[in-house]
Amino acid sequence: MTAHSRAWVQIHVCVVLWGFTAILGRLITLQALPLVWWRMLLVTIALAVWPPFWSGLKQLPPRLISIYLGIGALVTLHWVTFYASIKLSNASVAATCMALTPVFVSIIEPWLSRRRPRLIEVAMSLAVLPGVALVVGGTPAGMRDGIVMGAFSAFVAGLFSTLNKRTVGNSPALAMTGLQMAAGAVLLPLIAGLLPADDHVLVRPGLHDGLMLFALSMACTLLPYALALVALRHLSAFDTTLAVNMEPVYAIVLAVLLLNEQRDLEPRFYFGVAIIVGIVFSHFLVSRRWGRTKHEAGSEDPAPRSIGST
Repeated sequence: MTAHSRAWVQIHVCVVLWGFTAILGRLITLQALPLVWWRMLLVTIALAVWPPFWSGLKQLPPRLISIYLGIGALVTLHWVTFYASIKLSNASVAATCMALTPVFVSIIEPWLSRRRPRLIEVAMSLAVLPGVALVVGGTPAGMRDGIVMGAFSAFVAGLFSTLNKRTVGNSPALAMTGLQMAAGAVLLPLIAGLLPADDHVLVRPGLHDGLMLFALSMACTLLPYALALVALRHLSAFDTTLAVNMEPVYAIVLAVLLLNEQRDLEPRFYFGVAIIVGIVFSHFLVSRRWGRTKHEAGSEDPAPRSIGST
């Protein structure tokens, strides 16, 4: 097997593992706040005992450390709303909402860059609306709050992904990730202290939830992240983004196979999913071709979507 083929398999293993985050979020009985706190705390502890994290941290200036801590607050908000979406609906609905992230990126990135949106970005935002309508129409009324929460989570994911791309530079990836995880581990107890007792994050999980949280933190966060770092050395931005855009598809397939969620959703929900995913893929392919044309004219290629946002 060639290095490229091995990397292609590795990145798809990563995407499947990321797809399991929605499944585990459904299986863990903890509410969103303590679930996210334990996930971020466990990842922070794991990175804190990994020497490359500290060596990378020493390379960062105070300004970048502050920026990554701030972005970590957005990551925390994204994860809390993502798992809240799962609790309010199911894993399939929450994963479908995450497919809207590239749409929000196409809106947020021009705004932050203070440039006019491209025609293809506007077209994508409009074309995805029929798919969203089908998803909403194919979902029981009791799950509509989960759709709203999931869409907001996708918006926040688009925001922190864009900010990450604008600030990552040559920053050590492990240090950057550790700071963002630590920000959430510290921030969530402070926020939860202002909420009713039922929303406190300092909840001791039972054996079942503890094992699931360990799997979520290690097998679905640290392991695929480390594996992706190895795979990305041999993959283009196109290969990577094409694979990562499959994450909602994998999550929905896993939800059907493991949770039988198709019983709660109508066929038009899946038609809507197909439209949304199809628009995301077609937008990426067209943008890549457009980016090549621009590059030949002296402009930069469009930046790839950030990976592993859930």
